[in-house]
Amino acid sequence: MDYILHVLILALIYSIFAVSLNLELGYAGLYNFGHVAFFGIGAYISALLSRAGMPVEGAMLCAMAGAGIAGGLLAVPALRVTEDYFGIATLVFAEMFRLVCLNERWLTKGPMGLPGIPRPAWIARGVDGLPAYLILTAMAAAGVFLFVRRLTGSPFGRALRVIREDEHIAQAFGKNVRLLKIKTIMTGSALAGLAGTLWAHYISYISPADFTLTETILVVLCVVLGGRGTYWGPVLGAFAVIFFGEAVRFLPIPHELHRYVAPLQGVVYGGILVLIVLKMPNGMIAEHRRNGA
Repeated sequence: MDYILHVLILALIYSIFAVSLNLELGYAGLYNFGHVAFFGIGAYISALLSRAGMPVEGAMLCAMAGAGIAGGLLAVPALRVTEDYFGIATLVFAEMFRLVCLNERWLTKGPMGLPGIPRPAWIARGVDGLPAYLILTAMAAAGVFLFVRRLTGSPFGRALRVIREDEHIAQAFGKNVRLLKIKTIMTGSALAGLAGTLWAHYISYISPADFTLTETILVVLCVVLGGRGTYWGPVLGAFAVIFFGEAVRFLPIPHELHRYVAPLQGVVYGGILVLIVLKMPNGMIAEHRRNGA
């Protein structure tokens, strides 16, 4: 039972992460391959503040704000380049963030990571706190889902779809395309920061190894597999990917091959992503069904 609660918590955290990326990728057409950096920024800010004595709830809010501001600071220069180069710029930013966390040992303890990250005071540590943490994560996921659904159903969301299809048409209608994109990236980054805080306070330990290209591929896979630009697609994709990843643990793999499981998992995720793009580009839930999704 404890293991099932653990998997559900992970799936809900990645649902928030995937929904935040879908806001940028699915609705605005922004290929942000550095989204994991904002997940990490939220995790580190919340961990550092809570370890310094700030209440966890306050640390999480500060972390969301910090991740959103970081997203805005990245968006201003990165949006000056074309779409392909924007993706490269965000990928470089994510690697820069990981290297800073790896080398600034006075702040992040480098590769040793940050242990002893506290949970909210009303949640017990260890397995005893799993039911309460599941409730917290489910409430956060529901709040994010409803917020994004309302946002994308508003004139702001409709403007994003127009920008995704043709920026020139959006400009002809008097939309400030650059400002809308910056707002979108800031919002998506703040929500990714929330997912990062939930991860950090759940695992109680983070390190630079948690925020690599593999995590980027994983969250992109969640969005593409579920269906870009849909309400339920990223949630469905996140649950499918997390349950698939956990199912691999039960395969009868010889002991001498265990060292290759993690690298092969990344290869498998990348291969699945390529196959989905080629064979099922709309994902499990096509965008034209979003009103009923």
